Amino acid sequence: MENVYLTIVLAPLIGAIIAGFFGGKIGRRGAHSVTIVGVGVSAALSLWVLSQFIWHDQPVFNDTIYTWMVSDGIHFEVGFLVDKLTVLMMATVSFVSLMVHIYTIGYMADDEHNWPHGALTGRNSYQRFFSYISLFTFSMLMLVMSNNFMQLFFGWEAVGLVSYLLIGFWSTRETAIFANFKAFLVNRVGDFGFILGIAAVGMYFNSMDYVEVFARAPELANTEVALFGGTSLMTLICILLFVGAMGKSAQVPLHVWLPDSMEGPTPISALIHAATMVTAGVFMVARMSPLYELSETALSFILIIGSSTAFFMGLIGLVQNDIKRVVAYSTLSQLGYMVTALGASAYAAGIFHLMTHAFFKALLFLAAGSVIIALHHKQDISQMGGLRKYMPITWLTALFGSLALIGFPGFSGFFSKDAIIEAVGSSQIFGSGYATLLLTVGVLITALYSFRMYFLVFHGKERMDEHTKHHLHETSWVVTLPLVLLAIPSIFIGWYAVEPLLIDNWFASGNWNPIVVAHEHDTLHHLREHWHGQAAFVQHGITALPFFLAMTGLGLAIIIWWAVFRWNPKIDAQIQAAGGPVTQLLQDKYGFDDFNQRVLAGGSRDLGRMLWLTGDRTLIDGMIVNGSAWRVAHMAQWARRLQTGYLYDYAIAMIVGLIGLLTFFVMF
Repeated sequence: MENVYLTIVLAPLIGAIIAGFFGGKIGRRGAHSVTIVGVGVSAALSLWVLSQFIWHDQPVFNDTIYTWMVSDGIHFEVGFLVDKLTVLMMATVSFVSLMVHIYTIGYMADDEHNWPHGALTGRNSYQRFFSYISLFTFSMLMLVMSNNFMQLFFGWEAVGLVSYLLIGFWSTRETAIFANFKAFLVNRVGDFGFILGIAAVGMYFNSMDYVEVFARAPELANTEVALFGGTSLMTLICILLFVGAMGKSAQVPLHVWLPDSMEGPTPISALIHAATMVTAGVFMVARMSPLYELSETALSFILIIGSSTAFFMGLIGLVQNDIKRVVAYSTLSQLGYMVTALGASAYAAGIFHLMTHAFFKALLFLAAGSVIIALHHKQDISQMGGLRKYMPITWLTALFGSLALIGFPGFSGFFSKDAIIEAVGSSQIFGSGYATLLLTVGVLITALYSFRMYFLVFHGKERMDEHTKHHLHETSWVVTLPLVLLAIPSIFIGWYAVEPLLIDNWFASGNWNPIVVAHEHDTLHHLREHWHGQAAFVQHGITALPFFLAMTGLGLAIIIWWAVFRWNPKIDAQIQAAGGPVTQLLQDKYGFDDFNQRVLAGGSRDLGRMLWLTGDRTLIDGMIVNGSAWRVAHMAQWARRLQTGYLYDYAIAMIVGLIGLLTFFVMF
């Protein structure tokens, strides 16, 4: 199986290298063909390996592929740990990536129009984009398949680097450059905590290998470090690692980069925000469950951060008019749900929602991209409307994605989101009550912003200009095919996955348990005890508060943005105006960006200016460089006075010097 796993990882890398270095020679068709074949091979093999784990009890693979070096007894290696958690991530990442690759053929077909005339940066941009997204897939697979912290960090930084290149892909746009620079800096803040956590693991465990660290963790559970008067080692390591997850998975307050990353082309928005980069933090915490189960403080911290992100970021989605930003804030909110599940020790429910979210969120992003293509790259939903009759496939698949997102009964999001809310409600750790309240009310918010966007885009009277309206039509098959293929799991995957993942505890079956949950933290046991099948779960769900809140949100959306909007097209603007300071607060994104710009960025600039004035101009230039030159010049001016050109002056100087030397020798 080692060769199979190597092929899964290396196939996208080979495609990226060929498209990147030889894109000018193989052309557009060659670039997208080689990368799609590479990712297709990876996806096919990943699905085959998943089937082997599901139906044939495939043994866990944990082995070293390459040893880089050994330092002070610590092995730094490239290796794979392929278990049930890994194969689920591999299949999800590679399948969504394949859909994005196919979709990109249509979305980037006219990319030359996005570059200024004659810009060298636009040369072979189509091939370069395919190279980047294939490299992104390779990086994510290296991350999820790693069996040690060094390789985890490599994949972690690699997805960050490639996302920087992709967010700023249209590099002639100032907004794109600002966005990718912002993403890079914010993620460096999180990664600083992440690498400190890994350093602490290396220092106390003397190993980078997952299995060795997890085996020794109970021994060090009560170890304290001399920090803040005594801090639990496990709490310190877990919180530091989670700081990295806060950056990658865009949790408050390190969430600010993700909405701005919409400046990149839509395919990468789907790839980053659906199944890959932003879910890396969720996967990492689930993988580290043997450590997190030893620190309730860290779990409470995760619970509070995740639920705050889920609720407050969802509210911002209500006042956004950019179609991609609405979906982006939806991603922030849903990531909050996943992270909250991790804090409640419902790791399986968090991973379950990660998987279902990957399908319906990729679907929504790609549907948004289909709309953007049809409207000649206009993204303002207030200038759309009535697209249902022009784009029936996009309309229908977007409807399915929206229903899955709000957790409509029977759709995939219903099973995973309800399981999370129930699990968090069963948790006894600090912050669980706060988290349950925010997640439950968040269901109403999700339905409101989802169907506000849906009705403003696809229903009502057309609000675009006549030229755009005249040329409206459904997008090409390379765009609509991925929509259809993503819509299928968005509808059905919950029915098939909920029982094995949450009830039968599929992750824990076999000799190796990738997810460890302490008995006192098991918040899914109520679900298992009262499980009577998927249909009964749906019947129970439609009697619970989250269902009524979701239907209330859906009903309000129908009334406001479908019924009332038909005779009062200004209702959306009027509602936002009526919100007054609340609307302004949401449009200002709670002031996070202003705070960062004025305090952090502004403070950094002021500090730099102070160091320049005092250190560079005053100390280095003033005293050392220019000061030494000034002193040499003045000494030279003084020494010039001795050089008079008169013989008697020199004779007197010689006599005085001789007297001085004689005096010195006599005295000493």
